[in-house]
Amino acid sequence: MTSGQQLSFPRQYARTQRFTLGAPRAFTVSPDGSRVVFLRSASGTDRTNRLWVLDLDDGSGTARERIAADPEDLMAGTPEELSAEERARRERSREGSAGIVGYATDGAAELAAFALSGRLFTAELRAGTSRELPVPGPVIDPRPSPDGRHIAYVAEGTLRVTGAEGDGDRALAAPEDGRTTYGLAEFIAAEEMARSRGFWWSPESDRLLVARVDGADVQRWWIADPAHPDREPAAIAYPSAGTPNADVRLFLIGLDGSRTEVVWDRARSPYLAAVHWSSAGEPLLLVQERDQRAQRCLSVDTESGETRLLHEETDPAWLELVSGVPALTPGGELVRVVDIPDGESGADTDNGGTGRESGSGSGGDGTGAGHGARVLFVGDRALTGPELQLRSVLDIGERDVLVSAAAGVAAESPETGQIHVYRVPYGDGGHEPAIGIGGGDEAGEAAPWGPERVSEGVGVHTAVRVGGVTVMASARPDVSGTLVRVLREGKQLAVVNSFAQQPNLTPRVQLTEGGAHRIPCAVLLPTAYQESDGPLPVLLDPYGGPHGQRVLAAHNPYLTSQWFADQGFAVVVADGRGSPGRSPGWEKAVKDNLALTLDDQIEALEALAERFPLDRSRVAIRGWSYGGYLAGLAALRRPDVFHAAIAGAPVTDWRLYDTHYTERYLGDPATAAEVYAANSLVTDDGLSRPANPARPLMIIHGLADDNVVMTHTLRLSSALLSAGRPHEVLPLTGVTHMTPQEQIAENLLLLQVDFLKRSLGMT
Repeated sequence: MTSGQQLSFPRQYARTQRFTLGAPRAFTVSPDGSRVVFLRSASGTDRTNRLWVLDLDDGSGTARERIAADPEDLMAGTPEELSAEERARRERSREGSAGIVGYATDGAAELAAFALSGRLFTAELRAGTSRELPVPGPVIDPRPSPDGRHIAYVAEGTLRVTGAEGDGDRALAAPEDGRTTYGLAEFIAAEEMARSRGFWWSPESDRLLVARVDGADVQRWWIADPAHPDREPAAIAYPSAGTPNADVRLFLIGLDGSRTEVVWDRARSPYLAAVHWSSAGEPLLLVQERDQRAQRCLSVDTESGETRLLHEETDPAWLELVSGVPALTPGGELVRVVDIPDGESGADTDNGGTGRESGSGSGGDGTGAGHGARVLFVGDRALTGPELQLRSVLDIGERDVLVSAAAGVAAESPETGQIHVYRVPYGDGGHEPAIGIGGGDEAGEAAPWGPERVSEGVGVHTAVRVGGVTVMASARPDVSGTLVRVLREGKQLAVVNSFAQQPNLTPRVQLTEGGAHRIPCAVLLPTAYQESDGPLPVLLDPYGGPHGQRVLAAHNPYLTSQWFADQGFAVVVADGRGSPGRSPGWEKAVKDNLALTLDDQIEALEALAERFPLDRSRVAIRGWSYGGYLAGLAALRRPDVFHAAIAGAPVTDWRLYDTHYTERYLGDPATAAEVYAANSLVTDDGLSRPANPARPLMIIHGLADDNVVMTHTLRLSSALLSAGRPHEVLPLTGVTHMTPQEQIAENLLLLQVDFLKRSLGMT
């Protein structure tokens, strides 16, 4: 038995950062198919990532791994120091590791650039050598030009460029004042739009598209550290619902110093959601209106900066952003993913040729049937239908598109918790598929060129592909961690080693559906449970809201749930309406009614109690972030069902959460005050719609949280106290929305079990 296995699960879980340390990630495939670049730390407890190269054609006949850059050598043992901007970037991406946490390569994947402690480093990936370039810092987000001759980066809000040899460093765009930056993503883009970058190289390497962010009108909030009263509070620019966002503009900036503003109707569409610039054509922008019910795909004239409308979409609820689109095929056709109502092909192009579409809204019967489809388009051709629920576009080839998708409402099997990789052909030798939502004829008959599943076996799969080489990452329910295979034209060339630790417990999970809405569920019983043991106290363990799927056909997502089960609980994880993976209508059913997500947790509980040993006289719920909100909602509004709750970092007043997320679901608080009050736990008048009796509630919150700020918990606690409702508050000094510190993460699990057992009479 190894030392890792001798640890308790809470300590092992914390020390390994949820068993992510030592696992390979962040893959890049070279265009010539000769190597794969990735990050990985040296062991399952080592936080320091190194840059690795897997040579596929080194002449030996076998693939070989080697280190391209080692932070310990480059930093000569000096401790890592992060700027406030870099800490904020890592918080947005939920990055808890150290060393090389991100990198970018040139077009040939021969040169990589990365930052360590705010210093700029490069690695020659063929030679395996790395070095520091002497430039001003602290360096953020360095990116080589496609030709490998230059590296652009941001320092102190200034976009700078240097030669790949460290020569000719200069500023390309400097901020006009202390609240303006060039080349960085604003808070909302990084936190809610999955856009973490603020500049993009041209394919010719002669200029860049650069975001200018002016945060002057964004309100400032102050986060203090009560444990260190001698330190000044940190100011954060936080646009809460209904308040001004940062003003985002875009410029074409040449290496020769030229500067041209990109012009679009920013008053109408203020959100810059995505940028795509490839050799296939002009740059593409995806811009959204503030209420996210309309978005426009624009092309950019790189000489004048003028934009042209390529496509416009509208939706009565909101438009979901999909990773990987918009983009262009190598032949210049527009690739997009669209939510289509039932019975429509989505090929309506009567808007002056721009292809206006109306989305699915939130109708249907609530089961996901009659809820439309999230469809892949190339040009005006719909290539998928309701059999698949598109999750992201992974790669666009000469003749096909590689996508991530789950089973849609018209699939033969629900494939609960599974996510697969599909190859979707879009043309062959001049032959174009017929227009139709099912990728076949108007009757929806599947055509022989339709989507082809390329991932194998039950699990959660994703991929990176360049040319004929694919890196396939597969997490399965019966094996810990993720298996990463390198394939060439479907044939396995290598397996990328994982150094992640093996957990010292194995989930005993049963995937199923529950209730009239066929809610995806996972049920976990104690490892040693026998039928003669009788009904068990129940612990619901959801996230339960938008963008957070918890019911997955994989092993590691259930480790903590199984540990709680082994403490004597039947644990239920349910993904009700609002969560991703089934249909657009399933996700959009929560429009103006986030509290609906609690109804689905109760429906799943009631249905599962008919098939599993659940003691409904002892039911608790725990959750973090949205799950924390859900737990608080359960304790306050449904004490007839729930007898205890643990709310971690909960949103308690939706007026205090950010613009892009909150207004998508609840609208503008200035015109929807009643909607906000109905969906919040607290209002200016106290608790929102509380019911009796009062149930035990533990609230946990990090004092340094800049996403769901501590104010949420303080206001809830004050309202509970005013109402005479006992509760416990656990403030975490120096902790953000993540809890990466080993000792804190371990003790949080132990304290929660103690609270639950006390509250449910199990001690």
